[in-house]
Amino acid sequence: MAQGVNSSLVRTTSLMLATINRLRLSLLSSLSSQAFLQNNRAANITTMSGKAPEVATFAAGCFWGVEHIFLKHYPISQNKGILKTAVGYTGGKEDAKNPDYRTVCTGTTDHAEALRIEFDPNVVSYGELVEFFYRTHDPTTANRQGNDTGTQYRSAIFYHSPEQLEIARRVTEEVQKKHFDSVGTKIVTQIVSAGQWWDAEDYHQEYLHKNPTGYQCPTHRLHW
Repeated sequence: MAQGVNSSLVRTTSLMLATINRLRLSLLSSLSSQAFLQNNRAANITTMSGKAPEVATFAAGCFWGVEHIFLKHYPISQNKGILKTAVGYTGGKEDAKNPDYRTVCTGTTDHAEALRIEFDPNVVSYGELVEFFYRTHDPTTANRQGNDTGTQYRSAIFYHSPEQLEIARRVTEEVQKKHFDSVGTKIVTQIVSAGQWWDAEDYHQEYLHKNPTGYQCPTHRLHW
């Protein structure tokens, strides 16, 4: 009788330990994934001077890779100027409200997959971000990056002020002359006024930090 009770107790204890171990591993996995995320989306962001940050909005193909390469070279924790990022949808039809990923992918809403950056202009200039935008994708292909095709993958700068418009035009001309005139190609990037912004679904935010082996468009790299 005692032997049967002890055997049952051993099995129960083993099951409890196995369950606890699975929960521990699950928690560690979750914490590990979160540790790689750079944005604190609940925080109110301010610049070093205490002022509100400036906003830059770029579209350069699949927004997973666009956000990933900006954060790779301007890590938020290293105070290189980028304070916060979000991927989402912009530049669509006025009557296309609250777009979701599947709808945008049909091309019917005219939205672009885009990256919204809040940055400190005292640390990194808007002109530098525009130049980096050009440096990290192919701005000479209309509605396409790599094998990703469709209007949602167009190259675009959505300016937020007359000053940003002037800078975007100037940097575009400089990049064209320096990097593309010699090879006979032309930048087709749209430079348009920023309109309504819609955050993409949560699983898209910092997607490649959550999924390091996930898909990344091959054009999202340093081209010079």
